[in-house]
Amino acid sequence: MPKTYEEINERIRKGEAVVLTAEEIIDAVGKDGLEKTAKEVDVVTTATFGPMCSSGAMLNTGHSNPKMKMQKAWLNEVNAYAGIAAVDLYVGASELQQNDPANSRYPGEFNYGGGHVIEDLIARKDVLLKATSYGTDCYPRKELESWINLEDLNEAVLVNPRNGYQNYNVAVNQSDKTIYTYMGKLLPKLGNANYCSAGQLSPLLNDPLYRTIGIGTRIFIGGAQGYVYWNGTQHDPTVARNKNGVPMGGAGTLAVVGDMKQMSPEFIRGVSMTGYGVSLAVGLGIPIPILDEEILKFVSVKDSDILAPIVDYSHDYPNAINNALGMVSYEELKSGKIQVNGKELPTGSLSSYRKAREIAAELKKQVSKGDFLLQEPIQNLPLDTKFKSLKMREGKND
Repeated sequence: MPKTYEEINERIRKGEAVVLTAEEIIDAVGKDGLEKTAKEVDVVTTATFGPMCSSGAMLNTGHSNPKMKMQKAWLNEVNAYAGIAAVDLYVGASELQQNDPANSRYPGEFNYGGGHVIEDLIARKDVLLKATSYGTDCYPRKELESWINLEDLNEAVLVNPRNGYQNYNVAVNQSDKTIYTYMGKLLPKLGNANYCSAGQLSPLLNDPLYRTIGIGTRIFIGGAQGYVYWNGTQHDPTVARNKNGVPMGGAGTLAVVGDMKQMSPEFIRGVSMTGYGVSLAVGLGIPIPILDEEILKFVSVKDSDILAPIVDYSHDYPNAINNALGMVSYEELKSGKIQVNGKELPTGSLSSYRKAREIAAELKKQVSKGDFLLQEPIQNLPLDTKFKSLKMREGKND
């Protein structure tokens, strides 16, 4: 008989819930089968940890004396968007520090950006706030310079428009020169292959049809409890899938939110990527309730069952799957080498599987202790939206 969220949460409150990680459930199903395991296991914890450029923080600094309506603002010389209200700021993870080498086309080392500001705040470091304004009768101040700290802020909320990609490309380079991308450094003539997913531990790969992960789902984010607030930008569930519903390329995404004052730099890190820019490595964990055998079948997915497209990043890639040089499993990727066009390539991961395993274990501990209850989604993620490229227009429509 299917279980309900209420039944599972009651078992969690009593400390009676059986909780396994997405790695552990594979062995359990292999040993006892779907029917028995579905009856015995209540929750499976999933996780991922890797760079997620579409991330950022909403901050409220409080009012200075005299008051000021910030028009332009910088945090440790990183531009923060101030066009919201008087003292609300949004700093994007991939925003670069002023005078950073990224302003040059030469591939250099990018040392600091919005992701690092977010990490510094979470680490309780002081951050230099500079702001300018045109001044008004109610907000007369025109310039501000002050050190701020996470504890000084009224609110500090991580608001990430696109996290937790459901599968992604394997990046290679067939050109004659080294290229620098958000998928890392790619050597010429198929010199290496980079990927970025936790595979069998990754949340949306364990819930491919979004039966349990949706708007309102309680999650582990950066060490705190947070929520899914919408489908992420570029959410594209129409990507081709295998017979078990697992997408064979970048598909669903999550928009997530959490309180930075509850987070830890253990699970949120600023990232510098040579020749590309900066990002934010986000630790994300999601518990999946075992409501029935179908959900259990989904969460027992193995790396060998998950295929990703091999994509040449030296060319434009508007349709990765159709233009793929082939498909490869995460079992092969994690072996350290794959074959592409008859050539053996070393593989490298931008996602930390060790850290994802740590997050899944920590989430298992919290659920088992009764410190983390499940939240049933108030709305499922869409299964029919499709990501579109920008339609380029030379003039306005009449």
